[in-house]
Amino acid sequence: MKNVLGDKKAILILLGPALIFYTLIKIIPVLWSFGLSFAQGDLRGFSFVGLDNFVTLIKDPNVPTVLWFTFKYAIVATVLQVAVGYLLALFYVFVLRRMSTIVRTLVFFPVVLPTVAVGLLFRRFFEVAPNNGPINEILSTFGINAVDWFAQPDTAFAVIIIMDLWRSIGFYAVLLYAGLLDVPEELLESARLDGATGFRMVRHIVLPLSLPVLLSSVIFSLNATLKVFDSVLALTNGGPGWETSPLTLYMYKTTFTYLDYGYGSTLALTLTIICFLMTIVVFKFSRKDITKA
Repeated sequence: MKNVLGDKKAILILLGPALIFYTLIKIIPVLWSFGLSFAQGDLRGFSFVGLDNFVTLIKDPNVPTVLWFTFKYAIVATVLQVAVGYLLALFYVFVLRRMSTIVRTLVFFPVVLPTVAVGLLFRRFFEVAPNNGPINEILSTFGINAVDWFAQPDTAFAVIIIMDLWRSIGFYAVLLYAGLLDVPEELLESARLDGATGFRMVRHIVLPLSLPVLLSSVIFSLNATLKVFDSVLALTNGGPGWETSPLTLYMYKTTFTYLDYGYGSTLALTLTIICFLMTIVVFKFSRKDITKA
């Protein structure tokens, strides 16, 4: 093995095809998109405009609305996904234990469903016209008038969060469950003998030991929610107005509906920078928490 790793030709043969493939499908498109952010035009031709697209970004009246929804959705969804997923993982480990397989399978099932199909399903659930969906039918049985869930930003946002939790919570529960399995049983038994049970056990033993997998879950969730697209497109199409439009949907419509490839690439670059900065912030704070723990 050492001879192979020390042979530069062998390393090139083993890693070369993967590096070429990665460059073609990842690096080149990113560089191409970065270059387009300094240009204007469509597939018929582009012209260099310098920083004009970035000036447009600063002056665009829709950008504050889109960014506010993007951050609000990412933060709320991440907190709920990780928190509820962690509670489910604790339930699997300490309550159901070996009997949790069926429950984990059922909870995980929505993860494998197409996100567009899930969006359309929830649109039917909360439909108000021409026929009331199941949710409005349930409300009507209690004498409550049907609610147009997608007419107001707050109710539309609530439906998006509910849909996202139902669709993704199984993934984070299983991810955190796998992390909890690495907590040594001997340590838990020693804590029980010392009188630590329930919340004290989780707070002082389980939580500090599961911080690395919690960090991974937060990063996964943040990157996924910051880049949410297809489920929101199917559920609300960004409405009413731009109130439930994430930056990805605004970028998509700018590029492929209004055919402004240069400004669309600028929006894509903005999203990349946001994801990068958010990941750095999470790592910075998590390192402090791990050090304290």
